[in-house]
Amino acid sequence: MRPGRRGSRPRTRRRPAHDDASSGFVTAVDRGRYRCLVALGTGDERGVTAMRARELGRKGVVVGDRVALVGDVSGAPDTLARIVRVEPRTSSLRRTADDSDPFERIVVANADQLVIVTALADPEPRPRMIDRQLVAAYDAGMDPLLCLTKADLAGPDALIAEYAPLGVPYVVTSRGGDLDELRGHLAGRTSVLVGHSGVGKSTLVNALVPDAERAVSHVNAVTGRGRHTSSSAIALELPDGDGWIIDTPGVRSFGLAHVKPEHVIEAFDDLAEGAAERCPPLCDHLQDSCGLDGWVADGHASRARLDSLRRLLAAREGDAE
Repeated sequence: MRPGRRGSRPRTRRRPAHDDASSGFVTAVDRGRYRCLVALGTGDERGVTAMRARELGRKGVVVGDRVALVGDVSGAPDTLARIVRVEPRTSSLRRTADDSDPFERIVVANADQLVIVTALADPEPRPRMIDRQLVAAYDAGMDPLLCLTKADLAGPDALIAEYAPLGVPYVVTSRGGDLDELRGHLAGRTSVLVGHSGVGKSTLVNALVPDAERAVSHVNAVTGRGRHTSSSAIALELPDGDGWIIDTPGVRSFGLAHVKPEHVIEAFDDLAEGAAERCPPLCDHLQDSCGLDGWVADGHASRARLDSLRRLLAAREGDAE
């Protein structure tokens, strides 16, 4: 409150606690407007459009966030609520524009599984992109799942063998094929679908959620690249309330400037112990002085696992495709 010239009430910086705020789940973001689901006392949910309150400052709100809303939460046409609080996040999937960009961007929040979607052909697989997305999953504390699409065009065995030492679970799909195995991996979880354009993310989403109506496109015959059809992330509930999937726009790069090497190696239990015991301080595990070579030579872990770890770390350092 700003007192008038003759007023006696001092200005206060105390913010309201908003104890009566409604809890919401952000499902979409579009040009400063946030689509949220607000739980009702009857067990149902209501869609509400909201804006970010000024008191949040520069704190961003992304798909997957749990938020507190005040104002008009009726969901009626032409109404607008305010997001006054972002609840603590359990996970944050982050990326940078490139490996030299110091500013990280949170893609989605509070997801527990990262589904890395890659086509076996049309367009060709990009293993280094897969490596980078695996690093992002390990950094975020999310479980990775490799989803190989278009198996009717090419076989999956070579790519599966390449990632076998990492122990990453995988599922293989074909166009128009059965998706029961994929549904089993998604059941009861909040999963994020990532991948470059043209690999079939939106096609999968439309098959998993029949009323999603996500736009799809074809791969350019000249460049071999897909065209961006999804312009923003959106969270969709699976039929019968059996989990959530978050479809994200296709990406052509996945910067990892924010990721520390220790966050990557934490995902390798058999190598993390050796790094703690034998590696010199600030070891990046790519130099000749790394103690993991001796750890593997003594039989504590396999050479294939160490090679896979170093490939991921090299991808983090900007190793070219």
